[in-house]
Amino acid sequence: MNEAVSELPARRDPVVRAVTQSDIAEAIGAGLRDFQAKPVYGMVFGGIYALGGMAIVLSVTALQMTYLAYPLAAGFALIGPFVAVGLYEVSRRIESGEAISFGSIWRKVRSRAEVGWMAFVTLFIFIIWMYQVRLLMALFFGLNINFSTLPEFINVVFSTSQGLVFLMIGNVIGAALSVILFSLTVVSFPLLLDRDVDFVTAMITSVRAVMTSPLPLVTWALAIVALLIVSALPFFLGLIITLPVLGHTTWHLYRRLVEQEGK
Repeated sequence: MNEAVSELPARRDPVVRAVTQSDIAEAIGAGLRDFQAKPVYGMVFGGIYALGGMAIVLSVTALQMTYLAYPLAAGFALIGPFVAVGLYEVSRRIESGEAISFGSIWRKVRSRAEVGWMAFVTLFIFIIWMYQVRLLMALFFGLNINFSTLPEFINVVFSTSQGLVFLMIGNVIGAALSVILFSLTVVSFPLLLDRDVDFVTAMITSVRAVMTSPLPLVTWALAIVALLIVSALPFFLGLIITLPVLGHTTWHLYRRLVEQEGK
């Protein structure tokens, strides 16, 4: 039995390569071409993401909790890598020449059970984000604080000392969570679709990729944040275009960051 085990081939960890700013620029160009080649898929996934953002804002408005609209909208960007999974599959199929349909995308994603675990990690960090916002609000404004309108919340935040400190600390924590999630997901979702690896290996590979090329990838992360913020301003409608371009770009960046098997 021991001999049989020893004969099994050892699974090699994904090999990470360094990238430069030019690699990111080329990945963006490739992402734009994928979106132009299959715009319907991109706009459907982008539309779903935009509708999710609208639903969140409308829900907190209906519950008279509009002061949560800003932290919810900011945190909503954290689940973007999960929503874009279908777009990674579209790019993979364009690259390999496979037929593309919504059914084939769905079957592929469903066949990768580890993608579900990565989705759990993403949603867990989003929940942490929302809990820390509520905790900070309780610490700075009291346990029973309940702003009646968003303008009232904005006025308190920007016109009082505790509001400014709340804003500063909240943004610092939000930035830290964003960096953590970006490091865990920059290549993990594409890797899970592309290879038969577990989600822990995918996250470790993703972190290794960031550590190998910190400056280019941090620059890319900041660009993503800026694009998502601008896209969310017109009631999330800009995400219909921004999300697919970012999603396709992520796939091509993954191809540059992680060496393909057999090479």
